[in-house]
Amino acid sequence: MNFFPWKKKEFFSAEEKNIIATAISNAEQMTSGEVRVFVENRCSYMNAMDRATELFAELEMYKTEARNAVLLYIAIKDRQLAIYGDEGIHQKVGQAFWEKEIQQLIQRFDKNNYADGIKEIVLDIGEVLTKHFPYNKKTDRNELSNEIIFGK
Repeated sequence: MNFFPWKKKEFFSAEEKNIIATAISNAEQMTSGEVRVFVENRCSYMNAMDRATELFAELEMYKTEARNAVLLYIAIKDRQLAIYGDEGIHQKVGQAFWEKEIQQLIQRFDKNNYADGIKEIVLDIGEVLTKHFPYNKKTDRNELSNEIIFGK
């Protein structure tokens, strides 16, 4: 029973948040790249990629040294998704890779595997980042938080 009806229900449980944050951490332990997940209820744009592009800039993700940050954007209620890869990684993998990852995420979401779907996509992104931006124990540092960012 919810005694505080004005309090929003969280989309992910604490365990699911941990699954996603752990996937981000695991992916980043293999690469100098950075991955972030941004979740909000509604996309204020018709095109989720426009929103992802805006958030990428607002979050200053372009400031990673190798320009190899990736933002996974999800608008839950509007059922919109986008993956925005900075120029360093986008030049290596191209648009077809991002589109394939979005299709895989949609398939997982259709089965209501939200946290697991995000985890798998994050790990896929980590693998491709590893190929092009391998982890260097001497120079690599975690440039961005691994926690999910929640919008409105």
